[in-house]
Amino acid sequence: MAATLRLDVRMVLVAVSASDAQDHPVNTLTRDRFRVLEDGVEQKITSFSFDEGPVSMGLLVDSSGSMKNRIDTSIESLRLLFRTTTHGDEFFLVEFSDKAQLLSPFTPDPAEIDRQLGTIRSKGWTALLDALAVGSNQMRSARNRRRVLLVLSDGNDNNSRFSEAEVRNMVIEGNLQLYGIGLLHRPKLLQNLAEQTGGRVLLAQNTKELPEVVERLSREIRSQYVLGYSSDRPSDGKYHKLTVQLVPEAGAPPVRLAWRRGYYAPGE
Repeated sequence: MAATLRLDVRMVLVAVSASDAQDHPVNTLTRDRFRVLEDGVEQKITSFSFDEGPVSMGLLVDSSGSMKNRIDTSIESLRLLFRTTTHGDEFFLVEFSDKAQLLSPFTPDPAEIDRQLGTIRSKGWTALLDALAVGSNQMRSARNRRRVLLVLSDGNDNNSRFSEAEVRNMVIEGNLQLYGIGLLHRPKLLQNLAEQTGGRVLLAQNTKELPEVVERLSREIRSQYVLGYSSDRPSDGKYHKLTVQLVPEAGAPPVRLAWRRGYYAPGE
């Protein structure tokens, strides 16, 4: 009987955001400027694109008591996201204070999210991790490849049932990108989780800065490179570390990259 060779190859896609010193998206980079390493071993980039396609986005809004004097301005700023919608976009909305609750499941209609935003009132503590768990679960029904959780909060967690480790695994396994807007300071918990997923947290020192911060994040979320490579590592269910580097170019201005720091391979 002839021997059968089983070739187990999977395509790994890595979304990468690039921005300049002023936080403006950089969309002129070419394939040869990027290097991708999996577990420290360089991979051959076999697919490359600049993706401005539709997004599945969950809005997670902090309505705890500390947001009382900021909630109205915060909601008005979030509404700016709907000025740049693309055909195929979909959104859901989660409010969190003492507990996290889904106010609107996925909808392509920004007006529905807008209506639910108007019902939010400030009260209670901050169940941030529980909100991320609710958002991760809701994202399982997303229709688009690009999946983003956007959190607006002025503090860290103080009332959740889920742990940081549990939520980190949910976000990574769901291949979600986590972005945040921190009011007055960058919540350390949110910052750590965002960096793991290729997202980041921007700071608004006061409510007047919120509209600009929201627009900057919106541009970054919708302007990403997608690098693909074929991995022949076994389907071991383990976590594999990803590193993306930019090849230096003489005279080129500095560019900041953000990417998910790893992924869980499928199990056997």
